[in-house]
Amino acid sequence: MIVTDHGGRYTGGRDSRRPVGATAPRAAGSRRRGRPTGPVYDPLGLYTDAGQPPAGPGGISGPEGSTGLAGTGYTGPAGTPPGAGPGAPGAGPGTPGGVLATTDDRLPLPHQPLRAHWDPTAPPEGRGRKRPERETKKQSALGRFVSTYGWRAYALPVLLVVTVLVAVDAVRSDGGSVTGLPTFGPLSARDDTTPVLGGPPPGSGKYAVDLPTGAVPGGGSFTETGKGTWHVVPGTSAQVGTGSDHVFTYTVEIEDGVDTSGYGGDEAVAKMVDATLANPKSWTHDSRFGFKRLDAGDPDFRISLTSRESTRSACGFEIPIDSSCYNSDLDRVVLSEVRWVRGALAFEGDIGSYRQYQVNHEVGHAIGYHQHQPCDADGGLAPIMMQQTFGTKNNDIAKLDPDGVVPSDGKTCRFNPWPYPRG
Repeated sequence: MIVTDHGGRYTGGRDSRRPVGATAPRAAGSRRRGRPTGPVYDPLGLYTDAGQPPAGPGGISGPEGSTGLAGTGYTGPAGTPPGAGPGAPGAGPGTPGGVLATTDDRLPLPHQPLRAHWDPTAPPEGRGRKRPERETKKQSALGRFVSTYGWRAYALPVLLVVTVLVAVDAVRSDGGSVTGLPTFGPLSARDDTTPVLGGPPPGSGKYAVDLPTGAVPGGGSFTETGKGTWHVVPGTSAQVGTGSDHVFTYTVEIEDGVDTSGYGGDEAVAKMVDATLANPKSWTHDSRFGFKRLDAGDPDFRISLTSRESTRSACGFEIPIDSSCYNSDLDRVVLSEVRWVRGALAFEGDIGSYRQYQVNHEVGHAIGYHQHQPCDADGGLAPIMMQQTFGTKNNDIAKLDPDGVVPSDGKTCRFNPWPYPRG
């Protein structure tokens, strides 16, 4: 409880104008009103008389004539034991007027109430006080992993699941062969000179009604009739592929009368052919084969972009289907300009992939892969030697040639322009 004493009733007649803690002058030998007569625990020296020797470390002092307490620093003018006087240990040096000087200068300010700590030697409370130790739950290995890697800890399992799904899809879509790649049949002997390979088989003439997937899609313009002669596109290339068995030479030719300006000109056609054969997904993946482009002399075959009527004449047209072929009598890989411009329905408008398929499929015939292949894995990639111009469903192709190598087994493949799609 804090008492406000303006009249000095509780201060022993202290003048209220005098600051709290100031010592009033009084005659020698007078006693302070209310002073205890016995030993007092006085750590702050509030009861030390002016002119009296300061207390020692124990802070115990008594009135004049009191018996000193050894080892406590209790002093008095008379009866003070030896070793407890002004020069005794604990008497602060340079203490003016015998007033107690504390080591930490912790006298209260005038506006502060008196408060004694139960342990004067304890450090002061405040910001320097240490926070109590809190019991923390030990983290598990998973918790430490999440704390270390943050959001990455959640991303890693997701990436792992996606990787597994992609791998499963890749295995599922690689075809039905032992190596996981579409097949393309046996390689025929080079002296096998079957006249026409790749053209449409004989049929009943009802193709347009029975097999609409082989129809020509809409698109750009093409040449109906050319002159029946071809000119060589200038340019040569270095050999591509190892060619341990044979390096095939070829030229790129355009039928006279065919306008190639709508798709980049003659040079653009030649670049597409060269880039396709040089691609590691093409036939050069097999070290037995190599290719080299010429623009003069007698090549192994002539890759020739040909008008609609000249293609029908070179490849056959018993069923009205526009297609390309390899004609060994002409030593020509005949590329239908109609299909070069429009593509095929099975390729879903991807004209660039269809042109790569044209080159790879017909060159495949020229280097010895004479037989066509069916879709051998339902949902997988179509073999390069499948007649994808007519469709990618075995049932559709079987309608064209019921006695051929393609069974009517309901299998459907996805279009594929490469012999080795993985490269």
